[in-house]
Amino acid sequence: MSKEKVLLVDDEEDILELLQYHFAREGYTIMTADSGEEALRRARNETPDMIILDLMLPGLDGLDVCRQLKKDTATEDIPLIMLTAKGEESDVIIGLELGADDYVTKPFSPKVLLARVRSVLRRREPRRKETDKIRIHDLIIDLARHEILVGSRRVELTFTEFRTLQMLAEKPGRVFTRYQIVDAIRGGEYAVTDRAVDVQIASLRKKLGSAGAYIETIRGIGYRFKD
Repeated sequence: MSKEKVLLVDDEEDILELLQYHFAREGYTIMTADSGEEALRRARNETPDMIILDLMLPGLDGLDVCRQLKKDTATEDIPLIMLTAKGEESDVIIGLELGADDYVTKPFSPKVLLARVRSVLRRREPRRKETDKIRIHDLIIDLARHEILVGSRRVELTFTEFRTLQMLAEKPGRVFTRYQIVDAIRGGEYAVTDRAVDVQIASLRKKLGSAGAYIETIRGIGYRFKD
């Protein structure tokens, strides 16, 4: 069973108890905090392997906590999943661009949250082999040759389409905002429009054929590669 340390941050006692029960049952070592200030202190002093962070906290809210964690070299690499209320779409985008790995909306299923945690933790493990190939079902991304194969079919992609696919496929399950996609490919000086990214994704899906279904649209947020 897993022995990773998970810091659960929420000011609602019933939610903390629910999370503690399910995470402990899966073998995780549990730490808790009911405020942003305590979350920062525990993260810095005890270095958890994962943080589950509610955005709606009294005092120092979740976005401020996320911002401070990602600016601190001691905590910047700790994976973080946000818990958000429905309708907090703008907060989700901000959190993802600050460096959060994923989000789950309330009310949520503990099983879904645990699946997201396992997915994020798996991303920390080396995925690329010496051949520099990413293999996902019938899709092969050959990074050395800059070549895409779907089954035995070779797919011709533009540079930006290739980089977009590589970015998503290297971290399946992670949600990327449109800005993050463009910023990673073209740099921060590139003029970002939602339409430009959406058109690029549509073209990429069409060229990939059946494998295009691996790219999921997260409404109002961006895209992710199916985990």
